Amino acid sequence: MFRRGFWVALGLGAGATSAIMASRWARKKAVRVAPATLAREAKGGLLDLGKLVSESIAEGRQAMEDRERELRGEVPASRPDDPPAA
Repeated sequence: MFRRGFWVALGLGAGATSAIMASRWARKKAVRVAPATLAREAKGGLLDLGKLVSESIAEGRQAMEDRERELRGEVPASRPDDPPAA
């Protein structure tokens, strides 16, 4: 009788423990996919994307200005009294 009671108690304990753990896991997952959480994460992602795009544009402009300075340094400066090249 003792053995049967032991295994019943062990089974009930294991079942209760796994049920509690499963409900906590499900609750965490439900909070994670809640509309407010998803909206907050999407907003953060969009802000990061906007920051990357603006940084990329600024870097492109800087590269363009550097290249323009480099090219202008290669071409001799024209004087106002020089005739236009034909």
